[in-house]
Amino acid sequence: MAKAHARHLLVADEATCLQLKEKIEGGADFGEIARQFSTCPSGQRGGDLGEFGRGAMVPEFDKACFEGVVGQVQGPVKTQFGYHLLEVVSRTD
Repeated sequence: MAKAHARHLLVADEATCLQLKEKIEGGADFGEIARQFSTCPSGQRGGDLGEFGRGAMVPEFDKACFEGVVGQVQGPVKTQFGYHLLEVVSRTD
């Protein structure tokens, strides 16, 4: 069974998400940005979601985790919860 280990941050709007992505791509630490800005409780852990299987997350998020490039910041990914930036730390098939 495929598994992914990812971290993410969640914000209410796309503009904020894009601004945070620019900061991270400019060298800011993903975990620190998640701690400061994410509205998800995982933000307190630097956005770390741990390891999970395919289908454990909402479809849009799941697709990004299992089809995106490992180690690359992806997003904004819109879900019913808001806008996510995510980074797949590792993935196994």
